[in-house]
Amino acid sequence: MTVALIQRVFGKPLPRAQAENEKLPSLEALPILSSDALSSVAYATEAALGVLILAGSGALRLSLPITLAIIVLIAVVVLSYRQTIEAYPQGGGSYVVARENLGTAASLIAAASLLIDYTLTAAVSLMAGTQALSSLLPALLPYEVHLSLLLLLLVGWANLRGTKEAGRAFALPTYAFVVMVVLLALVGLQNLVMVHGFSPDPPPLIKAAQPLGLFLILRAFSSGCSAMTGIEAIANGVKVFREPAAQRARATMLVMGSMLAGLFLAVSGLAWLYGVAPNPDRTVLAQIGIRVFGEGSPLFWALQITTLMILTLAANTAFAGFPRLAAMLAKDQFLPRQMGWIGDRLVFQNGIAVLVTATALIVLVCQGDTTVAVNLYALGVFMAFTLSQAGMVVRWWQLRNQGWHGKAALNALGAVTTAVVLLVIVVSKFAEGAWTVVIAIPLLVVLLARIRGRYRRVYKAIALQPGEIQPITLTRHSPPIGNISVVWLVSFSRPSLEALRYAATVSDRVVAVWVLAEEDDRELIQQRWTQLVGSDPGLELRILDSPFASLVTPFVDFVKGFEREHPDQTQTIVMPMAIPRYRFDSLLLNQRGINMRMALDEHHNRVFTLVRFYLPA
Repeated sequence: MTVALIQRVFGKPLPRAQAENEKLPSLEALPILSSDALSSVAYATEAALGVLILAGSGALRLSLPITLAIIVLIAVVVLSYRQTIEAYPQGGGSYVVARENLGTAASLIAAASLLIDYTLTAAVSLMAGTQALSSLLPALLPYEVHLSLLLLLLVGWANLRGTKEAGRAFALPTYAFVVMVVLLALVGLQNLVMVHGFSPDPPPLIKAAQPLGLFLILRAFSSGCSAMTGIEAIANGVKVFREPAAQRARATMLVMGSMLAGLFLAVSGLAWLYGVAPNPDRTVLAQIGIRVFGEGSPLFWALQITTLMILTLAANTAFAGFPRLAAMLAKDQFLPRQMGWIGDRLVFQNGIAVLVTATALIVLVCQGDTTVAVNLYALGVFMAFTLSQAGMVVRWWQLRNQGWHGKAALNALGAVTTAVVLLVIVVSKFAEGAWTVVIAIPLLVVLLARIRGRYRRVYKAIALQPGEIQPITLTRHSPPIGNISVVWLVSFSRPSLEALRYAATVSDRVVAVWVLAEEDDRELIQQRWTQLVGSDPGLELRILDSPFASLVTPFVDFVKGFEREHPDQTQTIVMPMAIPRYRFDSLLLNQRGINMRMALDEHHNRVFTLVRFYLPA
C-alpha cells in the first residue's frame, strides 16, 4: 500500500502543533464521550423489566421506583466524577485515581476492569445495532455477524482518521436520537394529558415464574444499572476537550448526566403508564413508539433508525476510552510501549487496532448474539466506579482542605452504592457468564504486573553503570577508510554505548542522530552526550525535531539528505538492538527499531550494522 493511498484512506499526517486544533468543543466532545451512556436509554428499561417479569406482570409496577433509584445513583456518580475531574484535570479515570490513592494493585484492578468493559461495550453496542437493523429488515438476519464486523471496521476507520473527524461523524446521530426520545416524551405527555390520563394501563397477564423477593428486585435494579455504562468516559477523556478542558469536561458531565436521567425517566415512565411488558418480537422502546407515534408513522421509523444509529455509534465511547487508558498503562510500563505511540493523525493508533481485533473476536465468538455479553459488561464498569470513588475518599482524607467533609461524604456514598450494585451483579449473574469476567480480571492484572516487572529487569540490565561511563574517542585511520557511520540514538544505555563504540572504530566520522520525542529534554541530552564523548570533532550529535508524531520519518529524511551531501563516501547506518532471551520480550523491545529498518530498507544499497546487546536471562 503506497503512502499516497494510506493518506487518502486515513488522512494526511497532522503536525504536533495542530494537536490543540484536534481538541473539541463541548458540543462535539459530548457525542464522542457520551454515546454509550445515552444509548443505554434504548435498553436499560427493558433490562430491568426483563427481570421483574419473572415474578409476573404485577411486579412490573416496581419498574418506576427502580428507575428513580437508578437516577439517584446516576446523580451521585455524576457529581462524584465532577469532583474527580476537578481533582485530576489531566484525566481522572479510575486507573489514575486508584493509582494515586489506593496503590498499584487497586489501580491494576481498575485498569483491567475497564479494558474488559470497553471491549465488551464495543461488541455489545455493535451487535445490538445490527440486531436493530435485522429487526427492520429480516432478510439481513443471516448476515448479522458480517454486518457487525463491517460496522466495527467503519467505527475503527473513523477513529483512525482523528478525533475531530470522529466527532463530526458521530455528532449528528447522537443528537438525532436525543431529539427523537425527547419528541417521544413530549408527544406521549400530550397524549397522557389530552386522552389517556395518568392512570397506568394493566400490562399483559403473565404468570410468575419466580417469587417476588428482595434478591429479584436487586437483580432488576442491577440490570437497569446498565444505563450507567459509559459515564466514566468523560473523566477519562478530559484531554479531548479544548481549553479550559477541565471546566468544559465538568459542564459536559453534568449535561450528559441530566440528559441520561431525563431520557431514562421518560422511557420508564411511559412504559409504566402504557402497561408495556418485555416482548421478544419488539423492544420496549419500539412498543412505546407505536403507542405514541403509530406503527406506520414516519416518526416511529425515525425513532427506530436513530436508535439503530446510536447503538452502533455507542461503540465509539470504547474507542475514545480504551486507547487512552492503554496509553496511560504503557507510559507506566504495564503494557508494551507501542501502545502509547501517537500516530500521524494524533490518535493512539495501536490502541485502536488492538480494540478492533479484540472486539472482532468477541463478535465472532458470540456469533452476533448479545445475550451473554450483556450479562458481562456492566461488571467491569461498576468495579471501576467503586475503586474510583474509594480512591477519592482517601484523597480528601489526605488533603483535608476546606470543604473536604462534604466531598468525601459524596464520594463515600458513591463508593458504597456502586459496591452494592457490583456485589449484586456478581452474585446474580455469576452463572450467566459473569464468572468469566471474575476470572479474567485477576488474570489480566497478573499479566500487566508481569509486563512491568520484565520492563524493570530489562531497563536495569541495559542501564549504564557508573564504571561503564568512559569517554568514547574516534579511532584515527591512516589513510582514511572512507566510511561515515550514522548512529540511531534513542537513549543513553548500554546498547547505545556499544553502538557508538563500534562506529568509532570503523569510521572516519560518526554522526549520532536523536529525534526528539515529546517528553525529551534537549539540554539534558546534550549534557549526557558531552559526558560520554567530550569534544572530539569526529563524533557529533544531531538532535532533530519532529513536526509530526512519527519519530521514524525525521531520521529517514536525515539519512537521505546525508547521502546526497556525501555521495563519494560509504555511509553505514548503525542501529543498537537489545536481543531478548525470551520470545515474549520481542513484543516489549525494538518495535520502533523494526519500523525504522523497514522504512530505510526501501533503498537496497544501504549498509546496515546491527550492534546486538544480549540481555541476561
